[in-house]
Order: sequence, then C-alpha cells, then structure tokens
Amino acid sequence: MAKPPRVQFICQNCGATHQRWAGKCDSCGAWNTLVEEGTSGGIGSGPASLRAARKGRAVALTSLDGDIEDAPRIISGIGELDRATGGGFVRGSALLVGGDPGIGKSTLLTQAAAALAARGHRVVYVSGEEAVAQIRLRAQRLGVATSPVELAAETNVEDILATIADGRRPDLVIIDSIQTLWTDLADSAPGTVTQVRAAAQAMIRYAKSTGAAVVLVGHVTKEGQIAGPRVVEHMVDAVLYFEGEGGHHYRILRTVKNRFGPTDEIGVFEMSDKGLREVANPSELFLGERHAKAPGAAVFAGIEGTRPVLVEIQALVAASSLGTPRRAVVGWDGARMSMIIAVLEAHCGVRFGTHDVYLNVAGGYRISEPAADLAVAAALVSSLTGLALPADCVYFGEISLSGAVRPVAHAQQRLKEAEKLGFGQAVLPRTSEDLAGGIGGKAFQPAELADLVARIAGGKRRRTEDAE
Repeated sequence: MAKPPRVQFICQNCGATHQRWAGKCDSCGAWNTLVEEGTSGGIGSGPASLRAARKGRAVALTSLDGDIEDAPRIISGIGELDRATGGGFVRGSALLVGGDPGIGKSTLLTQAAAALAARGHRVVYVSGEEAVAQIRLRAQRLGVATSPVELAAETNVEDILATIADGRRPDLVIIDSIQTLWTDLADSAPGTVTQVRAAAQAMIRYAKSTGAAVVLVGHVTKEGQIAGPRVVEHMVDAVLYFEGEGGHHYRILRTVKNRFGPTDEIGVFEMSDKGLREVANPSELFLGERHAKAPGAAVFAGIEGTRPVLVEIQALVAASSLGTPRRAVVGWDGARMSMIIAVLEAHCGVRFGTHDVYLNVAGGYRISEPAADLAVAAALVSSLTGLALPADCVYFGEISLSGAVRPVAHAQQRLKEAEKLGFGQAVLPRTSEDLAGGIGGKAFQPAELADLVARIAGGKRRRTEDAE
C-alpha cells in the first residue's frame, strides 16, 4: 500500500520548513505564517523511482579565459526604463519588478510592452489579476491600444508555457503577477512559498532555454519588500523596485540587483492622466518649488547609480516643552540624524537638548547615501541659528564620529551637475580629485565639521553686526 504524502508546514514569510504547525515561526519570528503544504511540490518532481533511476551526465567544462560578448539587449525606447535596466532587457534574462499596489507597475509595463511591439518585437502580456478587457481599457487610456501586444489572462504555468510556445518565439514575456501563478507540479495553493518558487523557476528556465526576456511582477509587503521569502530575488537576474509617494506625481524605478549592469541606478517618471512620462533631469523636478531664503534648507548633491541628483534637505529646529525632545525624519535614516546631532553637540558645541528636531527630504525623495551628512548638518545649524544658507550652494560629504569630514566618490560629477543647474558655490570634503575650474576651484573644503559650523555662525555674527 502506498504511503500517503508527508505533510510539512512552510513559513510564508521566510520559507522555513516545520514538521508541525506552530503559531510562531522559529526562524523569523513571524506569527500565523505557517501553511500546510505537501512535500511533493516543486519543479521536476515525480515518482521517486523515476528520480532515483536517472543517472547524471557529464557536461562540458570551459576555461575562465575566453571570448567575451556583450549581452544582447532589447531596447525599449523608454530612456528611463532602459537606464534602470542597464541599457535594455537582456535576452534570456528574468527580471523582477516590485512596488506598492497602485504605484504604476502595470502602467509602466503596458507602456514598455507597447513601445517594444511598435519596434517589431513580439511581446506577450499575461495577467493573472486582470481580464483582457481591463488591460485593453488601460491601453486605451494610455493611448497605446493599437500596439500589436498579445494579451492573455491565465494563471496556470503549463498553459502559459504552451501558449507562448505557439508561433514565433516572444522577445519579451510579462507575467503580472508571480504570486497568482500555480503549477501542476506543486500541491499547495497559489501564492504559497512552494507555488511561487516553482512558478518562478519554470519561467526562468523558459527564459534561459529560449532566449526570451521574462519580466515578473511581484507583490510587496507593508514593509516594502517583495512578498514571500527572498528566494525569488536570488533566482532572477535583476530586481527593480517602483517607488513613489501618494502625494507626489513622480515615480522612481530603482535597481537593487542587476547581473548585467550597474545597481542602485534609477529611472525617474512623472505620473499623468496619459500614463508615465520620462523625467530627463530629476534635479529640476526635486528643486522646482524651492524656497531659497528660508533657514534650514540645504541642497545636497547626491549620486544614484551613475546619475547625479540634486535634492533639498529641510530641517526645523524648534524649542521643545517636552522632557524628551522629539526627533522626526522623513526620507533619511533617523539613526544617522541622531549621530549627526551627537557629533554637533560633542565636537562643535551646538546644543539640541532642549529642541525638537524635524528633518525632511523635499519631494518625498529617499536618500540612503552617507554623503548627505554634511548637507544635513548644515541644514540643522542653519535652522537653529535662524540664518539662511547661500541659495547657490550645494553640500556633500560624510561626517565621522570624530567630527572629521570624509571624502566621497564622484565629487567632480556632483559639481558638474550643480554647475549645470546654476549653482556657484559648494561645500565638500578635501579630495584627491582635480577640482580646478568651475565651482570646484572656489569650493569651501572643511577638514572638520566645526569649520563649517564656524562659517555659518560667523555669517550670523556678521548679520547681527549689520543690524546694529
């Protein structure tokens, strides 16, 4: 008599396997995430006797030294999308796109599919969440309804593979979304760890074997991560996140993994009633409504991947009536702001102990670069002293715990972007790069953070003397 299939419980958050159900996952600590699944699921599973009977075959080994060819790419014609992907979709690659619900993932991919189809490529768009009629309505709104994109509404992996194998090989296959797919080779419900892993592996195998580029759309959790364990992110060749704030029209396509191009690259779009519009110069977008004469505002010259981006950092330091003053940060690392405040107090004699401190990155932009330290410190001191910083000055540089200003990469690139936008001054660390010419030749390069504080405080003293 055949033994019944053994049952196991898999955490839908981290993918850990448990032999029995429990309210809390021992691996990641998440509650109520264990789901019962059979052990027979997975790509390539079958009768144990058949798996045991198969013998391995030798594969050809090649040397590390050999001819190198550039990865063949499919150019979409959407400049910001091509920038984020490293120059276009690589044939035979699998790409994962994640983002909050309603952020514009389907809109972006519909426009990309239409642009590629207009260039003569065969594009197949498979949706597991929308009917074909709904996709057509979106295409009409975007003005791309006449594009020769092939549509399907299906969730079974085997049916999808049979459909796209019919006729000429597709150049691009879009799956929206990977969490809705299910395969006959896995026994669990759609959306579970086993099904997501099996479906993703099947689509990746199709991409590698046929040379078609496959784009998978992934749901995200409330923390902003791709839903489910990170196993799918490890399997694919590139991972892109589509970001944006509800109160702003711009969207950022951020590359966090790319085997065929640079990571941390961004593409910037603006959402309109006709879909997503490319933003060729993001700095003008983030500085468009800047109030230059207000204290507490400093312009940071940052780098996103290979692109320089200028953005305004706003600080508000106000007297506090609370025993423990408030510290609030939007768009930056709160722990890093606390470190900057501690350095200002310990090495510069600037006291924030009786003040509330609020920090905001204008436009809803998010900064993760340590080079923003100097701009944050300048904004904090400016707000505390009530002195507006020069309107035509940019700031960048990392601050150490000793109060030293440390150099950062791409100083010349940051200065060129600032000069292009009309800035005439800069505050930056001392660097080995040649900064002669332009605003780099007259930049202020403090060795210590105290030098910058003294410069701002000196401006306040001069302002007070002028008033007298």
